[in-house]
Amino acid sequence: MRLMVVDDSNMIRTRISRVVQGGDLQGISLVGLARNGAEAVRVARAAQPDVVTMDLTMPEMDGIECIAELLRILPDLNILVISALSDKATAIAALKLGARGFLPKPFSDQELKLALLDVMEAR
Repeated sequence: MRLMVVDDSNMIRTRISRVVQGGDLQGISLVGLARNGAEAVRVARAAQPDVVTMDLTMPEMDGIECIAELLRILPDLNILVISALSDKATAIAALKLGARGFLPKPFSDQELKLALLDVMEAR
């Protein structure tokens, strides 16, 4: 499984990367990092990820727009939305667009691992 992390927070990108590269999640390799949706589309074209963690609130192109664009390019992509939004409507919109899971911020390392495993099994 090839993972791309999309979040405008360097702290969150680093944390997800650390958890994934920590060795507990067998078979996942980190293939890309992006700070916003526009960058994510460019990185995804090159890296061809299988799984993406997606923030919803970002500059340039938000997560909702990015999900639609990524699924147009890579229809089999598994997307896990990771967002601080307490706005349930936005999370529901992301799932209706094709995201496979939702993890609210803040989250524990264990919650992240379980959410990634759930999304990977959704394939």
